Amino acid sequence: MIITLPDGSTREYEVGTSPLQVAESISGRLAKEALVSRINGVAKDLNTPIRSDSSLEILTFNDEYGQHTYWHSTSHLMAHAIKELYPEAKFGVGPAIDNGFYYDFDINTKLSLEDLDKIEKKMVEITNRDEQFKRSELSKKEALALFNGDEYKNELISDFDEENEIISIYGEGNFTDLCTGPHLPSTGKIKYFKLLSVSGSYWRGDEKNKQLQRIYGVSFPKKKMLEDYLERLEEAKKRDHRKLGKELELFHITHEVGAGLPLWLPKGTILREALENFLREEQKKREYQPVVTPHIGNINLYKRSGHYPYYKDSQFPPIKFEGDDEEYLLKPMNCPHHFQIYSSKPRSYRDLPIRLAEFGTVYRYEQSGELNGVTRVRSFAVDDSHMFVRDDQLKDELCSVIDLIQYVFKTLGFEDFVTQLSFRDGDDEKYGGAKELWAKAQTEIKEAADLMKLNYKIEEGEAAFYGPKIDFMVKDALGRKWQLGTVQIDYVMPERFDLEYTGADGQKHRPVVIHRAPFGSLERFIGILIEHFGGDFPTWLAPIQVAIVPVSQNFFDYAEKIKQALKDADIRVEFDTRNEKIGYKIRHWETQKVPYMLIVGEKEVDSNSVSVRRHKVGDKGAMALDEFIAEIKNEISNKIINN
Repeated sequence: MIITLPDGSTREYEVGTSPLQVAESISGRLAKEALVSRINGVAKDLNTPIRSDSSLEILTFNDEYGQHTYWHSTSHLMAHAIKELYPEAKFGVGPAIDNGFYYDFDINTKLSLEDLDKIEKKMVEITNRDEQFKRSELSKKEALALFNGDEYKNELISDFDEENEIISIYGEGNFTDLCTGPHLPSTGKIKYFKLLSVSGSYWRGDEKNKQLQRIYGVSFPKKKMLEDYLERLEEAKKRDHRKLGKELELFHITHEVGAGLPLWLPKGTILREALENFLREEQKKREYQPVVTPHIGNINLYKRSGHYPYYKDSQFPPIKFEGDDEEYLLKPMNCPHHFQIYSSKPRSYRDLPIRLAEFGTVYRYEQSGELNGVTRVRSFAVDDSHMFVRDDQLKDELCSVIDLIQYVFKTLGFEDFVTQLSFRDGDDEKYGGAKELWAKAQTEIKEAADLMKLNYKIEEGEAAFYGPKIDFMVKDALGRKWQLGTVQIDYVMPERFDLEYTGADGQKHRPVVIHRAPFGSLERFIGILIEHFGGDFPTWLAPIQVAIVPVSQNFFDYAEKIKQALKDADIRVEFDTRNEKIGYKIRHWETQKVPYMLIVGEKEVDSNSVSVRRHKVGDKGAMALDEFIAEIKNEISNKIINN
């Protein structure tokens, strides 16, 4: 049989040769580092026999899916250790996640952090045995019999369609688990790991179900990689947006208002407004039109769009008043409202493109266990825009939106990002609209991505129910990946809402809709931004840009004049009038991460100057006030990032 490798080269092997044997024939190093394979694009274990001419990829820890497999296999290793330590253990699910893995389990013992060391030692024992991960395939009846008495696995197995789905299990040594795989060849491949935390988690994320225990962990093939990761983890704790949000007085979350419903304090509101104004100014240059829509809407609006059944499980209950037949929902999405604005009057081909934009607040009833500071909340503002375009305008508008998102990321210091083209898969029930329109939309979105020279990968099955999209994944200062901006093409909603315009031929035509959100959720974006900058915002975003610190009360009059001059220059300033020693005040403003301090005393009064201190830099010396104002205004207007 002929095996085609990723570089296009071909090799001939005996039928039944495994990917691991192919790796061994290429180089000993590749065979040693190999973790998993893709045969004709489908992920497979390394010991899978290849039966016919095929394309083959050998994946290592340098590949994203190689990491995913490494972490997923480590979650099984951890479950194996738990089962040996706690024989009564029953298991939920144990997937790989963006940075490591977790496993949910039900045991009679409430675990503490100290118990994680015991589990780690048992995991080391199992890796030393170097037991193979062996895959088996069962009928639904056989699988139910195997996991008899395990309500969690039986529930998962019951979800399978016996005729169309394969039920697979993996065993290593005396441990067997329900799993689709693939896995590493053996437990000995797993070298360095750390169990990080233990918490509660409701079975299947439903608060009505039993609460299980969840252990998070991470693993690497090299010790230095684990050490570097743990170091970054410590830095991440210092940058935790929940911690900094409180210390810097940005937002407040209280059960008196409700879980997942943040209150934005004055400094946090200034930060929000700076971001909103930045995007509004850029949208104005690009001829977006601002709109405002209500926080609730008639439930039939969302039934028509499809959002009500699609998001039903994560929406607040409908609102209905006695004696009134109508039902309302807290707004789950902005787009149906924007469609009504488009339909508010007849449109001509000359009117298009129409670009409607809004910072619209939407509501989702996220499970309490999923809430996290401001990065996962129940009320959030989306920098939503919906563009209504003709077919011949679509590609240019897509390129313009991509350019805007790239500009936003660059301005905010997110230089390292990749993109994902999220397309539909073969499950037709998941998607609305005609297949031919989907094919056209996917072609258009790929061609726009190519024109803009995006570094992208295509992921089938990740599209929205109404169209394909481009998702932007950025890396923050700690190398963590976040999904932020998104662009989506939509041929479905114009049909559902009967959107139309009169063409040059005098006939009615459907516009194409582009959904676009560079920030996404503003709350989540700010949470990420806090951690990216560690609360040390660039001057143009900082809630307080300058703190005036007089040496004593004798210099308050001069400090007041400086404050007024800065305010007149539209610089956000705080005048520290506390009766404290100068050293204490300087330390305070350093911890508040204010970009600049102006120290004023007798010398500064006599020379009509200010003594400038830069956060994290220190004393920059004396400077004429006009000179300082010119410098900081230049830094603000050019949105310079000094971090």
